[in-house]
Amino acid sequence: MSEAKSSRHLANYHPTVWGYHFLSYNSQFTEISTQEKHELEELKEKVRKMLVETPENSTQKLVLIDTIQRLGVAYHFDNEIETSMQNIFDASQLQSENQDNLYIVALRFRLLRQHGHDISSDVFKQFTDQDGKFKEILTNDVQGLLSLYEAAHLRVRGEEILEEALTFTTMHLEFMVPNLSNNSLKFQVTEALKQPIRKTLPRLGARKYIFIYENITNAHTDLLLKFAKLDFNALQKLHQAELSELTRWWKDLDFANKLPYARDRLVECYFWIIGMYFEPKYSRARKMLTKVIKMTSIIDDTYDAYATFDELVPFTDAIQRWDISALDSLPPYMRPAYQALLDIYNENEEVLAKRCKSDRVNYAKNEDEQQRGHVASIIESYMKESGASKQEAYIEFQKEVTNAWKDINREFLHPTEVPMFVLERVLNLARVIDTLYQEKDGYTNSKGKLKDMINLLFVESVKI
Repeated sequence: MSEAKSSRHLANYHPTVWGYHFLSYNSQFTEISTQEKHELEELKEKVRKMLVETPENSTQKLVLIDTIQRLGVAYHFDNEIETSMQNIFDASQLQSENQDNLYIVALRFRLLRQHGHDISSDVFKQFTDQDGKFKEILTNDVQGLLSLYEAAHLRVRGEEILEEALTFTTMHLEFMVPNLSNNSLKFQVTEALKQPIRKTLPRLGARKYIFIYENITNAHTDLLLKFAKLDFNALQKLHQAELSELTRWWKDLDFANKLPYARDRLVECYFWIIGMYFEPKYSRARKMLTKVIKMTSIIDDTYDAYATFDELVPFTDAIQRWDISALDSLPPYMRPAYQALLDIYNENEEVLAKRCKSDRVNYAKNEDEQQRGHVASIIESYMKESGASKQEAYIEFQKEVTNAWKDINREFLHPTEVPMFVLERVLNLARVIDTLYQEKDGYTNSKGKLKDMINLLFVESVKI
């Protein structure tokens, strides 16, 4: 074995789960018939009419908007929903109906915060005792507790009443779950405790809520349910077509064979990007960014899981120069990846020049890399600097993550420095990271929950 090979910290990643599976999703398989398009358009206009004709600031309007959003079809009605939310916010400054109904008060608060309206958390004071604790009688209202729990995840720094609300609702909902006789409500509570609405990826949330909505006895609207199902399946076909195109690109590069040390995770990268942009109009962005993040993953593995220091010096220089003339200075195995990066950038230079960045702490990945003989993780560095135990370090960084979510919530409140549609992409990226790294590194070890989620979004259609 050569000296270079003997000094490599090989990661031994598991093979691709999906291979070239999505190559089989050709245009005939993913094409939507004229009849399906007509039915979708017809249903969409009926839902739009329902949305417009439901009285503003009524309980029905709040529930309808929430349902449309959670079913994943709100992107069809952005203008109508924004107008309604502004009207609801204006009316909330006055006396509104159901002010003593915890479910409605919390739902109104969450929807308004989601849309950037700075409604005061003082609306929850009426549900607390003189000592600031939430009244125990509220534990008889499971739906109200769940609504308050979801609202509490829209808190910003310094909102002590919402901190108390989160502690109160979490404790009681966890206690109640085993004894809930209503299966639909039990499923909703269980899913919310795993991941609240604020942190849930839109497509995954829609897939789960279609099931919940359908199984709420005598409570769903057939029209809305059918539209949500047809729309989910239509979007799924578009996503399958994009995955087929991307799989062809990946197969033609043959990097799975040329760079066997790197994680072969094309479909997982697409899942990552669809978490940020799922709507049809972002098709180009999805395909371009999937390529970018796939190549970024290869570079990450080149640095972390294969290359020697001597090889990384010219590689780093080449990336900083970003010039085709740097190609000859690289070790032969690095050249295909560098060339592919240049090609992607040249193809999408204008878009990439305007990209935004988002950083998150990733504990699991740090630990995996540490086991391969890498430099100290951020956890270990903190332990050395502060003298804290490993458990104390984890708690400290979990506080940082919690505060980061509060800061994201703050940045969403009007007036915002950047448009809301840009902020939504950053929020969605945070959701992706929360989903992938909730339990260790779900991207690297993608044979478990991530495989199941990909199956739900890109393989199994919703039964009509």
